[in-house]
Amino acid sequence: MPRNPAAEFELMRTQLLPGPPEDVFAFFAEPRNLEAITPPWLRFRIVEAPARLERGSTLCYRLRLFGLPIGWRTEIAEMLPARSFTDVQVAGPYPLWIHTHRFLAAPGGTEVFDHVRYRVPGGPLAPHVQRAFVGLWLKEIFDYRRDRLGELFRVGISTEKDPPVAT
Repeated sequence: MPRNPAAEFELMRTQLLPGPPEDVFAFFAEPRNLEAITPPWLRFRIVEAPARLERGSTLCYRLRLFGLPIGWRTEIAEMLPARSFTDVQVAGPYPLWIHTHRFLAAPGGTEVFDHVRYRVPGGPLAPHVQRAFVGLWLKEIFDYRRDRLGELFRVGISTEKDPPVAT
């Protein structure tokens, strides 16, 4: 199928978190921490994941949207410990989802940079679906994530013991 650049979208976010890249990366490399930084309204749950992420790891999730269960499976396509990793949707709600996380030492801690390339369902209506729904949801999800990471890292989370788990 030919690629339609008009139906492909990007989300980019940057956040400064206290601590060296190795510690911040370790938090993100712990799959169960994803539940702790995802908004409760999604009812996001990890169904299957390894103890630690590495290249080739597969993660399976469940979430709810409009009360409907949605399955999502991603694979860690690239991994550079303490520097970056990329997860790619293998099965799920998007025709394309590629999320790259980068961790760079910066004054005051670690700059966390997210770059997501994605397509939304809807064929020729995809730009309207993006504008009316998906873009707004992703903004809300990543705003929640930003705020939650700020809270967790301000209180001195430890990635070595007892990482936060959603309740």
